[in-house]
Amino acid sequence: MDFGGFGWAYGAAGIGAGLAAIGAGIGIGRLAGQAMEGIARQPESTADIRGLTIVTAAFIEGVALFAVVVCLLAMIFAGGKIPSGDQSVEVLKAPFEKAKE
Repeated sequence: MDFGGFGWAYGAAGIGAGLAAIGAGIGIGRLAGQAMEGIARQPESTADIRGLTIVTAAFIEGVALFAVVVCLLAMIFAGGKIPSGDQSVEVLKAPFEKAKE
């Protein structure tokens, strides 16, 4: 199965989507930790901190979702289709097999 050298594009799009998800997870984790610390220091401002935390987490998730969509669009436009099942393994192996030649 020949993907015309687009195996790197598929791999890069997958890595980009994964990094976006990891970055969002780290960001929301730090946000929640700092919010808990703020609530522990000033319990009377719990409602304000909780509201700001939810809004900020939504913005972080929005950016992560946008990044994943961009990566998927890059994958679609690079090769014209998204491989599935066994095809995705072949797509990721193709650049390495060409490098061996």
